[in-house]
Amino acid sequence: MFYSNLFLILASGEINGNGFWLIDTTNHEYPTIENKNLIECHRKELIGKESAENILYAINLNIENLYSDIKKDGYILDKPTKGISFSLPLNLLEEIFDFWLEIYKSESEWTTCIGLLKIKRRYSLSSLITSKGLKGKAKEWAPIIQNLHNYRPNISSNIKKIRDPMWK
Repeated sequence: MFYSNLFLILASGEINGNGFWLIDTTNHEYPTIENKNLIECHRKELIGKESAENILYAINLNIENLYSDIKKDGYILDKPTKGISFSLPLNLLEEIFDFWLEIYKSESEWTTCIGLLKIKRRYSLSSLITSKGLKGKAKEWAPIIQNLHNYRPNISSNIKKIRDPMWK
């Protein structure tokens, strides 16, 4: 069966008592009925297949970058058997989801932001922003992209801070 449109969803779910967030695409209008592990759908947007795949790529890259930054700062998040850790708050995931969905509407802005997101994978945007190494639209969007990566967890029972080494 060929689908020209997909639903891009942000949902919460549970497998064997362990909660997770899921950002994915589906061709079903009611993802919680289609997938028995999903509990609630928090965002659902019907968009073209190619657009949904591009936006999902950006969201996943943003979350991978965020996980990497959190790990570099010495935190360990729980790893669900599926999806994204419940240790990340829903409002953060909604912000990331909404940003990439909205920015996709402008091709030039999308190109700039996706480029910054790819740079963020290897370099800190903060250092580029402070060094004035960015110009034009990239200079405008870099702080916003960086802000999507600023979350750090509070230390609680399900989030551990790695001990600092005895020597450096």
